[in-house]
Amino acid sequence: MKTDPKTFLFADDGKIPNHPTLPLLYYRQVLLPEQRSPAACRELFRSCNWRNSWVNGVYNFHHYHSITHEVLGVTGGQATLILGGEAGEKVQVSAGDVIVIPAGVGHFNQDSSADFQVVGAYPNGMDWDLCYGKAEERPIKMDNIQRVPLPEQDPVYGVRGPLTDLWK
Repeated sequence: MKTDPKTFLFADDGKIPNHPTLPLLYYRQVLLPEQRSPAACRELFRSCNWRNSWVNGVYNFHHYHSITHEVLGVTGGQATLILGGEAGEKVQVSAGDVIVIPAGVGHFNQDSSADFQVVGAYPNGMDWDLCYGKAEERPIKMDNIQRVPLPEQDPVYGVRGPLTDLWK
């Protein structure tokens, strides 16, 4: 059974550009218990063509990526994330949750448990950059965001997942 994600569309806040048309997707408790190990979560994402994966946490400062979209699968613990920049949305995440972050959308780990862990990956195994919301970054980063292609598959459900309907 598919879980429909909660969607968030954030406005440009002057520092964090966010994405002008693509909403962030928050799938609450979508990972099955057997998918909550880093290896199993990485395999799920890989099977949906979200690759170049890693296992860690979320940076504790506002940042975004301008050359790719990103998926985060929470495989351990819990955290309070601020999504969309300083005036964004405070979201409590825990093991089993998945967040799909469009290029340009800010994310920040405000607080987390000691066992908080995520698996991150990128559509088609794209490379990533780290952007801080500095004024001198904006012109090139804004152009980059507009050029990021849409993923061919939802990172959890594949070709028939909600992402392919919600991101057009």
